Amino acid sequence: MSVATESTTFPSLNPATGEVVAEHPVHDAAAVAEAVGRARDAAAWWGELGWKERRVRLLNVKGALTRNLNRMAELIHQETGKTLQDAQLETVMAISHLDWAARHAAKVLGPRTVFPGAMSLNQKCVLEYQPLGVVGVIGPWNYPIFTPMGSIAYALAAGNAVVFKPSEFTPGVGALLAELITTVVPERPVFQLVTGFGETGAALASSPGVDKIAFTGSARTAKRVMAACAENLTPIVAECGGKDACIVDADADLDAAADSALWGAMANAGQTCIGVERVYVVDSAYDAFLAKLTERAAKLRPGFDREAAYGPITMPAQLDIIERHIKDALEKGGKAVVGGPESVRKPYVEPVVLTDVPDDSSAVCEETFGPTITVHRVRDLDEAVEKANATSYGLAGTIFSGNKTRAMDAARRMRSGMTSINSFAAFAMVAALPFGGVGESGFGRIHGADGLREFARPKAITRQRFALPANLTSFDRTEKQMAQILQLVTMLHGKRYKR
Repeated sequence: MSVATESTTFPSLNPATGEVVAEHPVHDAAAVAEAVGRARDAAAWWGELGWKERRVRLLNVKGALTRNLNRMAELIHQETGKTLQDAQLETVMAISHLDWAARHAAKVLGPRTVFPGAMSLNQKCVLEYQPLGVVGVIGPWNYPIFTPMGSIAYALAAGNAVVFKPSEFTPGVGALLAELITTVVPERPVFQLVTGFGETGAALASSPGVDKIAFTGSARTAKRVMAACAENLTPIVAECGGKDACIVDADADLDAAADSALWGAMANAGQTCIGVERVYVVDSAYDAFLAKLTERAAKLRPGFDREAAYGPITMPAQLDIIERHIKDALEKGGKAVVGGPESVRKPYVEPVVLTDVPDDSSAVCEETFGPTITVHRVRDLDEAVEKANATSYGLAGTIFSGNKTRAMDAARRMRSGMTSINSFAAFAMVAALPFGGVGESGFGRIHGADGLREFARPKAITRQRFALPANLTSFDRTEKQMAQILQLVTMLHGKRYKR
């Protein structure tokens, strides 16, 4: 693990109690450069190990994380304030993705033969995916093990070394992960940890030794990271925020819809990029749905104890944004049917359900990232999709409907990278599915085969098996040979097709 070049440290704090969880080094640009250099050397060894050896080591990392599941969950609980059960669930999901990446990397990225086509039948064609080298991962604080694992596991499985910069709010999670990986893979430092603030992340993004950056955070910060990456033309995969919608059809199971919408809005104190922030309910189901939602919401209580439904707001500055969004909604004519401005009781925010909120309210347009939800009445499913898409974000979405055909059609029309039907965020649990957004929600994908390919470069190789009678890429080419080729192309591709 990298060490700071200066004797400066910072504390990670429990947001519920304000107590210091641990002290961590502030890594400056020189320390980041040293970590990247070590990762570069390790990447050569790691890449040459081959699929089988990397698979065994990554499965052993998975085993180590599983055996330390409760230790990791307790640390997440302390650093984020989220409930212990939610921290355990997050760690379980991270383990699942690590397992999938390790087991499927060779199949997805390994060499395979490609048909050359009629014009190149004399060529043997091979496509394979090679490691990039060093991947820099800049992680978030709200899901400090699950979210970065979607980049870390897939980058390592693809044959890269990783330099991980966790959020300054959750550095201990990164330190524990580094400890476990180093124990299992002691030969080379294929996983490097750097901790600190924005300057540390900027040094990683602008490092000429980094071959790709995987970033998770706000769209505003993503633009700054992209600017730093541009200095060296370093590619980036960015998973940014969302203003995700849940659509409730007229024939939906309203109990299930209310339960899922509430979980999507309030779990982790609403600090979920794919969380439900807006609900659009078809008119005939609106009143019944709202009654079920508000009844459930009123029973939730935030806290740091085991009986609490969710924890505190991890990042103190977010409290002001949440309060501003609630007040703006009410000032513009919205109604608080559960909670209100008084629900913001630092460091906690009690559940807030808002109705009749205008579309131009910040509670509808901007990411709130708190335990609030706006509920809107719409004419039909078409209007619900239209309203759901009326945002610059496009991360995820949820649809509840009793009609499979209508639900699938709405899901396809929803402007989002992922959509779940009749459940909340089921796609996040499925390691084979890609995860990512469009618009201000970012670009590129983690998870699944697409996530593995995100951290590899395609390599095309052709090998001539025998010489053709006519060599078209030679100055010895004749007019007769060219005429024969044109005749062949016309025969193969000049046909008219009927509609």
